[in-house]
Amino acid sequence: MDRIYLDNNATTIVDPLVKQAMEPYWCERYGNPNSLHTFGTEVHPDLRIAMNRLYRGLNAQEGDDILITSCATESNNTVLKGIYFDLIKKGKKNHIVTTTVEHPCVANSCKFLESQGVKVTYLPVNADARVEADAVRHAITDKTALVSVMWANNETGVIFPIKEIAEVCKAKGVLFHTDAVQAIGKVRVDLQDVPADFLSLSGHKFHGPKGVGALFVRKGLKLPPLLHGGEQMSGKRAGTLNVAGIVGMGLAMELASDNLGYENKEVRRLRDKLEDGLLKIKDVLVISRRELRVPNTVFISVRGVEGEALLWDLNKSGIAASTGSACASESLEANPVIKAIGLGSELSHTGIRLSLSRFTTEEEIDFAIKTFTEAAGRLRSISSTY
Repeated sequence: MDRIYLDNNATTIVDPLVKQAMEPYWCERYGNPNSLHTFGTEVHPDLRIAMNRLYRGLNAQEGDDILITSCATESNNTVLKGIYFDLIKKGKKNHIVTTTVEHPCVANSCKFLESQGVKVTYLPVNADARVEADAVRHAITDKTALVSVMWANNETGVIFPIKEIAEVCKAKGVLFHTDAVQAIGKVRVDLQDVPADFLSLSGHKFHGPKGVGALFVRKGLKLPPLLHGGEQMSGKRAGTLNVAGIVGMGLAMELASDNLGYENKEVRRLRDKLEDGLLKIKDVLVISRRELRVPNTVFISVRGVEGEALLWDLNKSGIAASTGSACASESLEANPVIKAIGLGSELSHTGIRLSLSRFTTEEEIDFAIKTFTEAAGRLRSISSTY
C-alpha cells in the first residue's frame, strides 16, 4: 500500500478545509494588515474571525492576550527569556522549575539561562513518566520566578497533571507556563479551568500550517518582547503578520475542538489496536499506561533492537515513525525519556514513537502491526544483544 504516516507528533497533514481557507491570502487578499489602504484593511475581519477561533479553542477571556508567533519554540523562548529580563535580571527572583523531559526548546533555553546565572531545578519523572504536583510544590522556593511544565510529552504522550500544578503555582504566587503543543486537539484545553499564566502552541501540530504559533498571556501579565521592531501585536511581537497562517491556524483550532470526541473515541481505538498488536511481540515495553496518555501516541521499546535500525526498516516499507522528538532526531545520544524513567542503558536506544491522527485508517494500522512485527523479528535475528 502507499506510504503510511504515523509521526503526527512531529507534524500533521494540513486539513484540506484549512488549505482551502488559506488559499485566497497568497495571491488575492495579500495586503499587509498594517497598511492603511484597502488591500490591508480588507483582511482585518478575517483576522478577527481567526483570533476569535483561537480564543474559543482555549476558552480564553476578554483581557487575555493571544500573541501570534512563528511557532511554539518562539513562544517558549518568549516566556523563559521574558521572565529572565522582567524578574530575574532585575534581581527579584533567580530560580526556574522545569522537568527533565521538556521539549528541547525549553530545555535548551533553560541551559542558556543557567549560563546567565539562573538556578534551574529539573524535576525527574516517576515510573509513569510524569511529574506530579507535589514534586513541583516541594521544588518552589521564595526565589522561584517561573515553573514551566509541558501539558503532554511529545515522545511518550503522557499527560501531566497541569491543572493541579497550575493551582500549586497560583497558591504559591509563582508564575506558571505550559507548553501545550501536544495537547491541543487531543485533550480538552480550558484556560478557565486551568489557571496557567502562559501557554504555548503551534499550528502544525493540529492540522494547521507550519510557521505559525501562538502564546497565551493571562490578563494583567506582561512580558518584554523577544522580537523588537514595528507595532504589530500592539508592540508585543514585531513582524509582519502571517495572515494566511493565522487564518489557517484559527480554522484548524476550531476543527480540532470539533473533533475532540472523535479523537478520544476512534483515534484512541485505533491507537489501542496498534498497541495491543505490538504487545504481542516478545520483550516489548510500552512507556506508561495508556489511560495516562493522549489518545494518539504509543512509545514502545523493543529489547535487542536499535530504534534507528527499526525506523529504517519501517521507512523502507513506507511507514513513517520516529525515535522521539523530531527536533532531536539527529542526536545519537540515549533517549532522555527512557533514561529519565530509569529503564537502563540497554534500552536507551530502543524507543520508537508511533503517533496517529484523525486521518489514520484501520487498514493502515493493520499494515503497521504486520510490518512492525516482521521488522522486529528480522532485526533481532541479526542482533548481537538479543
